[in-house]
Amino acid sequence: MAALNQYLRQSEQEKEKVRKLVERQYRLKDEFTREYHKAQDFADKRLRQAGIAEKAGEDDMHEFAMQEYEEYQARAKHMETCREEAVQQLETLERKYEEMKHKLKNMHLRRMELMGRENVAHANNQINRVIENVSDKPYSRFSEMEQYIEGLEYKVNNAFYRTTFDSKIAKLERDMEEKEIQ
Repeated sequence: MAALNQYLRQSEQEKEKVRKLVERQYRLKDEFTREYHKAQDFADKRLRQAGIAEKAGEDDMHEFAMQEYEEYQARAKHMETCREEAVQQLETLERKYEEMKHKLKNMHLRRMELMGRENVAHANNQINRVIENVSDKPYSRFSEMEQYIEGLEYKVNNAFYRTTFDSKIAKLERDMEEKEIQ
């Protein structure tokens, strides 16, 4: 049982580590989402600015804005891909984490079952030991005690009878002496 308890404690610690990793994956997914939105917002801003620069006839500014737009658009696309991968990985992790929690719960229930069986085995062992020891010896002790008590009762009753007999005879003698004196 000690080895099983140690294994369960280690498994609980591992479960806690995995829970923290799942939480971390959630944070990463959220971070990818924020970075995607930020890059997409910058790309949209640069595209709008490129349109303004083109209308104003500023070719250098238009070219710079378009390069920036393409850079931010590529970053946004990359962040979207990373976010989708993170979501898929998170779903896989969550399924495995839930499976791990179920298996751990089953191990706890199995431990309780084994503890119950162990308790029954110990109780049966102690009961058998008591029954084996009680089988003949205590009955002989009880009969010895019964004989001893019966002997005491006999002595007490005999002594009582003697004392009461003696006192009755003494009373009779006194009564007879008093009659003779009168």
